Amino acid sequence: MAGAPVHMEFPAEDIERSKAFWNGLFGWEFGDPAMPDMDYRMAKVSESCGVAIFEQEERGHPNVYLDTDDIDAAMERARELGGSAEEKAPVPGHGWFARCQDSEGNAFHLWQSD
Repeated sequence: MAGAPVHMEFPAEDIERSKAFWNGLFGWEFGDPAMPDMDYRMAKVSESCGVAIFEQEERGHPNVYLDTDDIDAAMERARELGGSAEEKAPVPGHGWFARCQDSEGNAFHLWQSD
C-alpha cells in the first residue's frame, strides 16, 4: 500500500540501552550489527515493517520510511505539493530511498523496494 510505513530507524547514544528499552516495551529482538562500518541493529516488527537502532550523536526524532511503487514520481509529487525531496540513493540488493520533507518541514523518507 502506498505510504505504508516499512521501516523506522532510532538514533541512539547507547545501543545496548536502546535495545533493552525497545525489547522491554514491545519485545523487539535486534540482530547482530548489519553493516561493517557502523553498529546498525535491525528487528522485524511485522511481515512488512522493520526497525533499526544505530549510534548517532544527533538524536530526538526517528527516521521513517514510507513505501512507494514509483520513487521518482513520489519525489516529484512531494515537490509539487510544497515539500522537498533529495536525490534517491540505492541500498544494494534491497531498494532505493530518498530523504524528504513535507510542506511543514517534517522529515520522512520514501522507500521503493527492488
